[in-house]
Amino acid sequence: MVSQNVRPTVDEYMLQLCSVVATRGTCDRLRAGAVVALDRRVMATGYNGSPPGMPHCDDVGHELVDTHCVRTIHSEHNAILQAAKFGGIGLIGTTLYTLYSPCYQCARYIIGVGIKEVVYGEEYRDTTSLEYLISAGVVVRKLKT
Repeated sequence: MVSQNVRPTVDEYMLQLCSVVATRGTCDRLRAGAVVALDRRVMATGYNGSPPGMPHCDDVGHELVDTHCVRTIHSEHNAILQAAKFGGIGLIGTTLYTLYSPCYQCARYIIGVGIKEVVYGEEYRDTTSLEYLISAGVVVRKLKT
């Protein structure tokens, strides 16, 4: 936790928001959170969870394929969907903050909607997605904590 006398940087603030967003997650294998921002303003948030109206892992268990739970939508993807669903917010030129580096599938969505930068806290499993993002011109930064 940051001392009350120290103002966090924008990056630290956004990752702290990701931690709060992650508390809404409904897959106990990993509580992940994401925030999409433009000019230091939050545009959308997302956490790992099942599609609306569908059963949650926390309630009915996991649906595993190759040791990966496929019941939930990842936090990055959910943030992108939230921007589209609530107001049709364009994400071109935005920054995505996420607790964990995105998976390869989420990296494709990030590139597809025009997010220009990804800032993450920890690497998650396979980091080839980071190379993929960089090859597409997305700036990728790990926040030093």
